[in-house]
Amino acid sequence: MRAVQFKEYGGPEVLEVVAAAVPEPGPGQVTVDVAYTGVNFADVKARSDGYRVPALPHVPGIEVSGRVRAVGADVTGLRPGQEVAALTAGGAYAEVALADAATVFALPDGMDLRTAATLPTVLPTAHALVHEVGRLTAGESVLVQGAAGGVGTVVGQVAKAAGATVYGVVSGPAKAEYALKHGYDEVFVGDTFAADARRATGGRGVDLALDPVGGDTFRQSMAALATFGRLVSFGNASGAEPWRVGQPELFPGAHTVSAFSILTLAQSAPEALRTLAGRAFRLVADGTVTLPVTAEFPLSEAAEAHRLMGGRTTTGKLLLRVSP
Repeated sequence: MRAVQFKEYGGPEVLEVVAAAVPEPGPGQVTVDVAYTGVNFADVKARSDGYRVPALPHVPGIEVSGRVRAVGADVTGLRPGQEVAALTAGGAYAEVALADAATVFALPDGMDLRTAATLPTVLPTAHALVHEVGRLTAGESVLVQGAAGGVGTVVGQVAKAAGATVYGVVSGPAKAEYALKHGYDEVFVGDTFAADARRATGGRGVDLALDPVGGDTFRQSMAALATFGRLVSFGNASGAEPWRVGQPELFPGAHTVSAFSILTLAQSAPEALRTLAGRAFRLVADGTVTLPVTAEFPLSEAAEAHRLMGGRTTTGKLLLRVSP
């Protein structure tokens, strides 16, 4: 089969198409004939920095849609030929991907494989940030970093459906225009967002802030919180030192800081992920949420997809077309 791998860390040019052995499922595992693969910032970090790379060479990619090829022992509820979306521990940039059965999800009726490829990471993450971890309620306000990205596009819609006022942060005017079409009431451009959020809320601050960046952005997000506000960290795109907060930072505003990682949840609590994914997928099936695919590349052009995502100019979701 064809796969895209890298043998050393570096820029997009280290990605190469190779012939690889087709994986076979072990107990509790499933192989999927891949139709589409989602491109995520985690893939870029894997290629450039070794994020979650157990060894080299490595085939990146953490989400696919396609049809079940084979099931291993002790797998129930899945059958060859069934259309599914799956979260993988890597190896998704390939014609056949291997996944634990617990992170393989049958598609809702009427959902096509192209749409399904946008779901495994983004939808459960967005749902968890708003509901399970963020505990947003109607009438509250939320501040979202990266409002025009894949997760940000969905969070805006999920939070709006929950009855919240939704503020976004983006890097440029074009992204602001995009975010305003996907649930956001107001979008702030640049690094003065804490002051902007205070202004927009009459000095009160926001009830919930969602931060995938870390570093100074994390600290500004804390500064944007209202009394009793919550901050959820779900990444460290800045590469800054891991955040640390304690009583001196939390006591004055009675703030709460929590965190979410879908890849970690898949390892530590796969059944909780299945429940979360079921709730999230229903939002797409019933039309509450849409996630536009803004660029699609053949598998052989994975490097171009990485260049586009690495340039931080993308909106919505990027896909690799493998074998629809």
